[in-house]
Amino acid sequence: MQVTTQLSVFLENRAGVLARLAADLARHRVSIRALTVANLVDHAVVRLVVSDPRRALHLLGDRGVLAFTSDVLAVEVPDEDGTIADIARRLGRAGINIEYAYGSGPAGGGKAVIYLHVSDLRKARAVLRPKRRPPRRRR
Repeated sequence: MQVTTQLSVFLENRAGVLARLAADLARHRVSIRALTVANLVDHAVVRLVVSDPRRALHLLGDRGVLAFTSDVLAVEVPDEDGTIADIARRLGRAGINIEYAYGSGPAGGGKAVIYLHVSDLRKARAVLRPKRRPPRRRR
């Protein structure tokens, strides 16, 4: 689990706009690791986790595209029933709201990653931190 930077980009909601954004990032050697698109009638909010957020933000700014960064929690999750339910339950019990979430499939056979934008990032990290087992006593 780690805190990572997410870009929120405001784009026109019409055919080809997302393709141009993705191609422009690729030309500048910025890989898209995860994304979600929210429809706002004639515009869209595209949330992206990319390989180089600083480069992407400068590139978008140079193009006149409105974009900003925020921190999200990247949580590796196994492909098991109830994993998301467990995370949501633990955060809910701690009074932490999941404001939005999206996922990314495994790269190279690894675990999937869910990206959580939560009401209290520091507290969420503590709640979701793996529990340490006490050291075994030697006999």
